[in-house]
Amino acid sequence: MSVQERKERARADRERLIVATARELAEQQGWDAVTTRRLAERIEYSQPVLYSHFRGKREIIGAVALEGATEMAVALRAATSAADGPRARVTALTRAYLDFAEHNPAVYDAMFQLDGGLAFAKEDTPEPLKDAFAALLECLTEVAGDGVHPGLFTEAFWAALHGLATLTRAGRLPPEYAERRTELLVDRLAVL
Repeated sequence: MSVQERKERARADRERLIVATARELAEQQGWDAVTTRRLAERIEYSQPVLYSHFRGKREIIGAVALEGATEMAVALRAATSAADGPRARVTALTRAYLDFAEHNPAVYDAMFQLDGGLAFAKEDTPEPLKDAFAALLECLTEVAGDGVHPGLFTEAFWAALHGLATLTRAGRLPPEYAERRTELLVDRLAVL
């Protein structure tokens, strides 16, 4: 391995460490606790080293969001591939999405609540974000209904999922009805 290859590998390793540390700190203490100073202390590099990878917190949030989108796409596809039939797939998708949001609150915030400088639904949307949407679209296309654009249906279903995830996490919805909400969403929106 050449010197240049070793340097590139070391740089990629540092970048992964920064993102993993930011994510861990945000999951433990919230995004307000994630500062370049705290990250530099935790990873045991100087702030200038951190800035050589990311221009600031916004870009770090974006990197966490992209990582989270990749993980969400994998989780959604795994859940739907194990299900048999359209209703079971949409139910599995719904549960997997809500489980991801519940178990990864800081990542979910980075993806959908915070400004990570990422473009959504545009030409320059990063591939991990497109792929997470594609994972939803793949499952929901078959239940969109006749004459309904699958992309628009997926956006509406996604908005409903996001609303459930956000309101549940904020304590605005009684937890004892979580399963019934999932059933209602699938029954009312999906044409089965």
